[in-house]
Amino acid sequence: MARAPLLQLSGISLTFGGNPVFDNLDLVVQPGDRVALVGRNGSGKSTLMKVMAGLVEPDAGVRVVPPGVTVGYMEQDPDLSGFETLGDYAASQLPDGEAYRVPMVAEGLKFTPETPVATASGGERRRAALAKLLAEAPELMLLDEPTNHLDIQAIEWLEAELKGTRTAFVLISHDRAFLRALTRATLWIDRGEVRRRESGFDGFEEWRETIWAEEDEARHKLERKIKAEAKWAVEGISARRKRNQGRVRALAVLREERSSMIRRQGTAAMEFESGTTSGKRVIEAKGLFKTFGHKTIVQNFDLRVLRGDRVAFVGPNGVGKTTLLKLLVGQDQPDQGSVTLGTNLEIAVFDQTRAQLDPEATLWDNLTGDPTMRVSGASDQVMVRGTPKHVVAYLKDFLFDERQARAPVRSLSGGEKARLLLAKLMARPSNLLILDEPTNDLDVETLDLLQDILGDYDGTVLLVSHDRDFIDRVATATVALEGQGRATVYPGGWSDYAAQRPTAMAEAREGLKPQPATPAPAAKPAPKRAANTLSFTERNRLEQLPALIDRIEAEIAKLNEFLSAPDLFTKDPVKFRKATEALAERQTALTAAETEWLNLAERA
Repeated sequence: MARAPLLQLSGISLTFGGNPVFDNLDLVVQPGDRVALVGRNGSGKSTLMKVMAGLVEPDAGVRVVPPGVTVGYMEQDPDLSGFETLGDYAASQLPDGEAYRVPMVAEGLKFTPETPVATASGGERRRAALAKLLAEAPELMLLDEPTNHLDIQAIEWLEAELKGTRTAFVLISHDRAFLRALTRATLWIDRGEVRRRESGFDGFEEWRETIWAEEDEARHKLERKIKAEAKWAVEGISARRKRNQGRVRALAVLREERSSMIRRQGTAAMEFESGTTSGKRVIEAKGLFKTFGHKTIVQNFDLRVLRGDRVAFVGPNGVGKTTLLKLLVGQDQPDQGSVTLGTNLEIAVFDQTRAQLDPEATLWDNLTGDPTMRVSGASDQVMVRGTPKHVVAYLKDFLFDERQARAPVRSLSGGEKARLLLAKLMARPSNLLILDEPTNDLDVETLDLLQDILGDYDGTVLLVSHDRDFIDRVATATVALEGQGRATVYPGGWSDYAAQRPTAMAEAREGLKPQPATPAPAAKPAPKRAANTLSFTERNRLEQLPALIDRIEAEIAKLNEFLSAPDLFTKDPVKFRKATEALAERQTALTAAETEWLNLAERA
């Protein structure tokens, strides 16, 4: 017997400021659903979620929730007035005797329930709202950007928690790894239309591109038909002096159909322009030691950053990632050790607090009031990489409309503030980018574009992010800050670090140990071996081999794909022979690398 839906929206229409957000929308959420709600910034994702939560009343349509079903919504900006501590707020709707759930959830989300509301940061307030929802455990959870302000460890905890729950949920997030791991269906909001796909976020981009390609083809066919009908109308008048009114009316209908098509919003015209080429050595840090009070940020830390490197910094919130960035670019001084900066550096900084934006000033004034962008004698132009440009035209490049130009920055969404700050940074040349949490609040399309831009950027990038997928796509090295002054450099992105970090290596080594079926007879005690018999060079080699193995496996996959072409041998036998030889060489190298790793791991 089919179970009743947890939530049903029928014929929902909603208009804001004269612009339709949804029109005649139907939506059903079933028990056990795990749904990704995706769409561009400003498409209406949060508005739709508030309609689902019953917090926004639509202009038309009905919302139905069966009796006894509870729907919980994680508020972006929770109202904590009337509560002394974050824990009081998180437990406020729990039945008597169940307040114990809050500390259990708070531990995973890394916030202290005893924190006074008066001193709590915005991130702590959001974590309290998330803890409240998880502790209440409703039948349907509506989660709007739950990973914002969470570090990677807390994100992984939340991911495991949601994987293990029976509760249905609808999830808005820019974290692609999080969405791929958790969702089984996708709701896509695009120009007021909501499409549903019975598959998780993995594969969403391909689905979206297919739909857009079909739209483009339909529009192209309509344009050709309109041109043909318009040509007939003109030639018919000249030839017969009499119009076929039926076909003229049909042409008007076609033109009306074309005008009713809502064109897709373009992508932001984002581009980082490299300034003068920096020296090959960008940063040389030796023996860094830094403390704040009783807290050690780093100790005996060495790092060399060369031109073109993309270095990601990861670790729990509060561990000191931003402090280490400031040490490396000379904004702060170490207690011990030295930092040598390379020559010809032009540094651009994207700070996580968006402090370079004046929230009370307009978008216009934030750009024209910046001395680095000001055009002498012009109040309506900004200097964009050496060329004057009208401020409204430049804002349009970043998907802002003319009305927003005179609006205060505080009226913008988080994603819009991030785009405005990127607009400021991209107006001037640079060769060293400092990106501190750039991915917060950006939609998937903008993240994809930013990733591509960084890939083409000739300069050097230092990046702090909790977005595992973004780190994997961008970083060439990862610095892991693990607390108590420990900071370790790993080659590759987040996945490479996850495979190489000590816990993962220890588990891998444990798996290599033989497991006897029966207890072995007692033997004469043997002399104890040292815990680690590897030399310094061998230990470094052991750390580097997993990344090397991954790279060789990727090369083998590409060669196999190349050789799979059925006509390659007949069309180009020379390329076929060279690729075959390269494949054999790579397979031999893979076997050697795997054998070397096993031998070193056993000895370690």
